[in-house]
Amino acid sequence: MPPREPKSVPDPPQVQPMRADPPRPGRRRFLKQSAAAVAGVGSAFHAPYAFARTRTRLRVLGTHVTLQEELRVRAERDLGIELVFEPGGSAAVLQKASTRPESFDVYEQWSNSLRVLWQAGAIQPVETARIEHWDRVNPLTKTGRLTPDAPLGRGDAPYKMLYVQPDGSPGSTPSERVTFLPYVHNVDAFGYNTQVVPEGRAYETESWAWLLDERWAGRVGLVNEPTIGLFDAALAARAKGLVTFGDIGAMTRAELDALFEVLIDYKLRGHFNGIWNSVPQSIDFMERGQVVIESMFSPAIATLRGRGIPAVYAAPKEGYRAWHGVMCLSAGARGAAVDAAYDYMNWWLSGWPGAFIARQGYYMSVPDLVRPRLEPAEWDYWYDGKPAARDLPGTDGRRAVTAGSVRNGGDYTNRLSHVAVWNTVMDTYEYSLERWYEFLTA
Repeated sequence: MPPREPKSVPDPPQVQPMRADPPRPGRRRFLKQSAAAVAGVGSAFHAPYAFARTRTRLRVLGTHVTLQEELRVRAERDLGIELVFEPGGSAAVLQKASTRPESFDVYEQWSNSLRVLWQAGAIQPVETARIEHWDRVNPLTKTGRLTPDAPLGRGDAPYKMLYVQPDGSPGSTPSERVTFLPYVHNVDAFGYNTQVVPEGRAYETESWAWLLDERWAGRVGLVNEPTIGLFDAALAARAKGLVTFGDIGAMTRAELDALFEVLIDYKLRGHFNGIWNSVPQSIDFMERGQVVIESMFSPAIATLRGRGIPAVYAAPKEGYRAWHGVMCLSAGARGAAVDAAYDYMNWWLSGWPGAFIARQGYYMSVPDLVRPRLEPAEWDYWYDGKPAARDLPGTDGRRAVTAGSVRNGGDYTNRLSHVAVWNTVMDTYEYSLERWYEFLTA
């Protein structure tokens, strides 16, 4: 599928987000007690739960990263609801969500989409009292770092937008209402095929500058998302010494002009050979040999390795571009849809989904519930950064990790302590859109 040019999403007038219907303790308590009585355990996420409620249809809008069929089937079985997944490219789903909140109940994407959705009035607050494991959510989302001395990273660190403030704006002061449920997250970089690109050393020789290395001219890919691909390109241009930024998470119009002068020049010289819109498309680009190095997401690397392609996910010495998944409640959701949405959110933090998603390289905000769901060898590799004790499967069941290999970049804490910038919607967002589309059409 050829890349499609996304359309600009103007910021609609600010609308006060609507509150969700209040919890119904009696009904929810009955459901939990019924499930526990039948299953004989304390968890509500077992198949008998399906018979304790009327089957509700829940529409989930998001990307291919989390809207996977295996997750949909398991959630339907565990929760007894009908789940309708609508995955798409990040720009397309953000446009739909911000302009048509009535078309979905739950939105899953990345934290860089949050400001757009909140300003558009497309989502409503999430009540932390209805999130079963809220107290176990780790400090990355709540404070911006896993350890006290870790850098926060530039741009829209999720903690800056997590809590609903008294005036209705998103901010960092804790409150009982949040703008999103923290769940999957990771650090992103670029992937490369070691059959062509010599393998580098994590945090030492691997560099964002490789994306603009003339050796790979005509075989380089970028992600078609202005709040993601823009930062990959900016990190590459800065690493190569072509552009400087006062704050890479808050680029000025002049800095954007300088950056796009470089990017358009490279594009006109045929340097880029793929601007991808979805994870499957990025996989296809590298599998077919159209590119040998490109912006990538972790699941694509796991899939490629499962298909026998020696793809490596870089640990750039300049630091990663980080992202955090946001699960949001539509401003249009009401009644049973809201109840189902909260059940779905709680399910995501319950352990099994986090274990599934770990096998494509993603972390979960409640890791202590994920650990029991992974084999010790899996936890050691994916979270602790230890050599794989045996071959490990990806989410598709195929071998994604070869025995003896080590996850590039180290353990969870180390990787999340090398964040250069978070996915961000800058104050110059509208102008960056104009320049990005100019780049696409050059």
